[in-house]
Amino acid sequence: MSQPFVSVVTPFHNTAPYLAQCIESVLAQTYAHFEYILVDNCSTDRSGEIAEAYALRDSRIRLIRRSQLLSQAQNYNSALTEISDSSKYCKVVQADDFIFPNCLESMVRAFEQSRSIGLVSSYWLRGNRVMGSDFPFSTPKHPGKEVALLFLRNGVFVFGSETTVMYRSSLVRSCQPFYGESLLHADTEKCLQILEQWDFGFVPQILSFNRVDNINESISSAVATFEPRILDRYISVQRFASAFLNASEASALKSKTKREYYRVLARAAIRLRRPPFWQYHKLGLRTLGQTLSWPRLGMHIVLESLWMAVNPGISLVHALRSLKRSWKRAPARTQGVLAGEANGERKTLLAGSPVEGVSSTRRVPDE
Repeated sequence: MSQPFVSVVTPFHNTAPYLAQCIESVLAQTYAHFEYILVDNCSTDRSGEIAEAYALRDSRIRLIRRSQLLSQAQNYNSALTEISDSSKYCKVVQADDFIFPNCLESMVRAFEQSRSIGLVSSYWLRGNRVMGSDFPFSTPKHPGKEVALLFLRNGVFVFGSETTVMYRSSLVRSCQPFYGESLLHADTEKCLQILEQWDFGFVPQILSFNRVDNINESISSAVATFEPRILDRYISVQRFASAFLNASEASALKSKTKREYYRVLARAAIRLRRPPFWQYHKLGLRTLGQTLSWPRLGMHIVLESLWMAVNPGISLVHALRSLKRSWKRAPARTQGVLAGEANGERKTLLAGSPVEGVSSTRRVPDE
């Protein structure tokens, strides 16, 4: 019996320090029946030369060069249109990440247990941290709606980044553009969309690595102080609660998540967060057709101020922790994060979503 054909895709733009390691991790797979599509989005460093050298040595590699710089979302979507008509499964490997040797083999095996599975994930390393370990099941197949409910109700996040998951190729081919180019966390939303109709496969092994020490300052590092997790969760609940829950529970969860979200914003306001923080959240809310509610924010500022007044010790601990985190980050890291339209770079987020910077898409950490 022939093995299913897999399309592996790596779009890249100026990732020379990491690209060779990424490519070699794909070529070192124990599963050999795949094509490898490298897409150079007008790199100005040595990335194109590195990719070309590997393409000349391995016939499974197909190198595509863009003639015009695209946003990362556009580049990812365009790259996914290049997958073979004969591929059964599709794996994105971001250019500054890598996968472990048994990644493709393990994920294909998970897929092959059922035709109802549309998405497969696993544990992953984010730097030196094992992520996804809070997923409560060790069995390889799960109803998609149950996995979505774990995320919406309890915040159990098993989707990682694009490097973490594998898609059924028919879903990639049937939905173009695959990632929503106007969304802030398009990869998370794509996973939830798939789970509305398809089951979920899970491999309880560490199969991929997400880099966090990117010298080019990955987008997630740049916005880590912007409370991206609470925004990601708020957007996901507002957009998908009604798809997975009955009307009353969906309404209650949306209300609860809104309270939690504005409580975090209130704390940020009390700490006098700078304009880039608010710009980031306004951008996220815009994807829902919402604007920042200043009366609601004002009410939560009052409530948080009262809570801090009656709990001064806890408030001091939180303030010191916040100050410590800010010391660890470069002062300029947040500057320019949301100004990525220049030079063809539209810096949105994907848990996480397709973003073009000097590195590949990086989702925000779910810590």
